[in-house]
Amino acid sequence: MTSKRCGWCSDDPIYIHYHDHEWGKASFDEQHLFEMLCLEGQQAGLSWITVLKKRESYHHHFFQHPITEIAKLSDEDLAQKCQDTGLIRHIGKLKAIRDNALAWDNMCKQNIDMVQWLWNFVEQSPQLNNVERYQDAPAQTETSLYMSKSLKKNGFKFVGPTTCYAFMQAVGMVDDHENTCPQKSPPSH
Repeated sequence: MTSKRCGWCSDDPIYIHYHDHEWGKASFDEQHLFEMLCLEGQQAGLSWITVLKKRESYHHHFFQHPITEIAKLSDEDLAQKCQDTGLIRHIGKLKAIRDNALAWDNMCKQNIDMVQWLWNFVEQSPQLNNVERYQDAPAQTETSLYMSKSLKKNGFKFVGPTTCYAFMQAVGMVDDHENTCPQKSPPSH
């Protein structure tokens, strides 16, 4: 049997790079986890490739800055950013990035380690799933539903259970690479 990339990965170089170097790889970097949680929320109603193609603009406007700085953005700042065609020009989604930064910062002020808090949903260990075809992977799980409710309770926006599951896949909390994909993690014994 020959190894091939997951069926969802097109031949677009941006997609291939994301698939091969980021998606499904366990991340314990706070800034990256925050970015991916927000970017998954930006995707709502759109294709992931749309978000990936606009990622550099998101870096420029948001994610190259500390989370505490993002939390200080005013509605006027966000309205101005909404004029940039490099972003998804949906004011509610852009406000969600700021609101999520506020929520993240508030939790940190309560001495919560956000990396550990998020990874607690999978007991600090990536879950390796049996995925024959990418269509077989779930859109959401009991865990992503619980994560969604917990995030919303803490003030996060655009974090429904499907978004949370996509986030979990993106940051390697779950490995949903197809079984024949060369990026699939080997099973632990």
